[in-house]
Amino acid sequence: MWEVFLTDKLNFNWDEIHVLAEELEHIKSTQLIERLEEFLGYPTHDPHGDPIPDAKGNIQYHEPVSLSELQNGDKGIIVKVDEQSSGFLQYLDKHRIAINSKVEVLENNEFDGSKHIVINGKPLFVSDKVCLNLTVKKL
Repeated sequence: MWEVFLTDKLNFNWDEIHVLAEELEHIKSTQLIERLEEFLGYPTHDPHGDPIPDAKGNIQYHEPVSLSELQNGDKGIIVKVDEQSSGFLQYLDKHRIAINSKVEVLENNEFDGSKHIVINGKPLFVSDKVCLNLTVKKL
């Protein structure tokens, strides 16, 4: 919840929020959390795509399909970023890869697992490491 607040309301970048959110999570006020949840419109996922449980503990999960599993011609939407280091998130920003980005696999390279993809209408080559750290919802 705090990560959503920091990105959506205070305009922090998604590579800056993890440590701050962990500090804020030590606040144990149920009333504050309930008001924050209402203020944010009851988000179901944080900025990295991780699920946020509702007040009853229910969680909306994404079907876990790694971009690395997509084949030539497959399409999907990025729904989660598994690696959340600053360096990886900055790499994604540089290439305009974000949650809800549309992706299509043009070519799988069997030798090293890299892929030639189209992301939000732009062609890009990505490594196997990048593919393994992006979860997609297959279309």
